[in-house]
Amino acid sequence: MSQKLTAAITAVGGYVPEDRLTNTDLEKIVDTNDEWIRTRTGIEERRILKGEGKATSDLCVPVVQEICKKRGISPEEIDCLIVATVTPDMLFPSTANITCDKVGAKNAWGFDMSAACSGFLYALTSGAMYIESGRFKKVIVVGADKMSSIVDYSDRTTCIIFGDGAGGVLLEPNYQGYGILDSILKSDGSGRTHLHMKAGGSLRPSSFETVAAKEHYIYQEGQAVFKFAVKGMADVSAELMERNRLSADDIAWLVPHQANKRIIDATAHRMGLSGEKVMVNIQRYGNTTAGTIPLCLWDWENKLNKGDNLVLAAFGGGFTWGATLVKWGH
Repeated sequence: MSQKLTAAITAVGGYVPEDRLTNTDLEKIVDTNDEWIRTRTGIEERRILKGEGKATSDLCVPVVQEICKKRGISPEEIDCLIVATVTPDMLFPSTANITCDKVGAKNAWGFDMSAACSGFLYALTSGAMYIESGRFKKVIVVGADKMSSIVDYSDRTTCIIFGDGAGGVLLEPNYQGYGILDSILKSDGSGRTHLHMKAGGSLRPSSFETVAAKEHYIYQEGQAVFKFAVKGMADVSAELMERNRLSADDIAWLVPHQANKRIIDATAHRMGLSGEKVMVNIQRYGNTTAGTIPLCLWDWENKLNKGDNLVLAAFGGGFTWGATLVKWGH
């Protein structure tokens, strides 16, 4: 008897721009130093998307192309594209819509999902539900952010953290028990006071005043966010393990959002996992917001074995957080 229908990950893609912004580069821009940045965040460099007319969709395009190439499918076979981002090309149309046009995914519908650093998990869970409904056969989920477009490079507390990048996965129907098995997703909008962008929405539309007051950049109260993130990400990951009766021995990898090395370590510790089971590439890319988790899967793909249990965990602005259990299927 076949098992129930699940959404399995059948291909992974990733993309980071060529241009590197190192800690040494930042020393020349703001009052900071390499040692301070490394000890507090774990970041050594980040990638920046440069060039006239380049936007988040230009990070998404190579990801979708790589996924199609690896899976041996044409973009016209894609049923749906979900892009998790807080830096859309424009307010509308959606970045997913623009990406579909650029790659030639003529038969796909799609939309953007905004949940900051938890965006990829929200989108992955949503994409899985479309597969589980039986209505769609090929759903691509991409997490992508051009964070350099909303970072104030005169603010030394935030400019050291963020980079640009994108990653994504193809979801397809599976009856062997592989794929997205469970998710616990949370949100608490009262956290918005600690991490948000002040202007550019309907609350404070763009004006000369908002631009002059630098209200179109990331605003973050680091200490408050750090405290919430450590607790939120660790709690939800432990809850997911408990709910699925999994011990640390059952988990092959923790795939954490790459915001800060100390938050990652705290989550692993809470789950009882040793450092060897934790994916960390924050030193190379910084925090790419919705891009971090899929970029880890892309970097580690050749180390993943069929049947591996992965816990994907994230915490994001305003606040959003969650953990997803994936059984690797290829």
